[in-house]
Amino acid sequence: MPAARESLLDAARTALARRPWSAVRMVDVAASAGVSRQTLYNEFGSKEGLARALVRREADGYLAGVDRALSGAGDPCERLAATAEWMTAAAHDNALVRAMLTGCWSERLPSPALTAVPSSSAVPAQRRADGPLPSPGDFVGLVRDRAVAVLHAAGPAPPPDVAELARSCELAVRLALSCVAAPPARGGVADLLRAALPPRPTA
Repeated sequence: MPAARESLLDAARTALARRPWSAVRMVDVAASAGVSRQTLYNEFGSKEGLARALVRREADGYLAGVDRALSGAGDPCERLAATAEWMTAAAHDNALVRAMLTGCWSERLPSPALTAVPSSSAVPAQRRADGPLPSPGDFVGLVRDRAVAVLHAAGPAPPPDVAELARSCELAVRLALSCVAAPPARGGVADLLRAALPPRPTA
């Protein structure tokens, strides 16, 4: 992604942390990124296009973080618990991610339509941003499928049953998302997950 586009998205995210999206001005975003307003419009087309691109980048970054968490050390159960902990922590620290995962968009945030919008952009990254954006249900499937693929390949020999692993992964994802919406009074999602998952068979 071109440096100017990244700088503009960084500037938009910084502006959003300081004021509601409705008060964020395109001219200020361009000035903060050190580019012309025309460059901003060339990249995103409109403020709605900028919002879509910002949400798409946050979604991609969140899923990349899930991949990193899944690739950590430990057995599949521990890696799944660590990933669930990362999911809730990342959402706690990022209002846009929290809104994407729960579907609850506050008045401070942009709330682009999740369905695709017509796009005539010459910028490939913007054409992707103008496509469908993930819903909370989409995130469940995306994270579950990533977890199944990684943990099945890394599991003990013989590999775990795929259907059982998929159920455990979906349970972990849904439990993590419930903790995003309603954080537990004590402990963390990993503790809840360890209690909910079936015990691993012993040799």
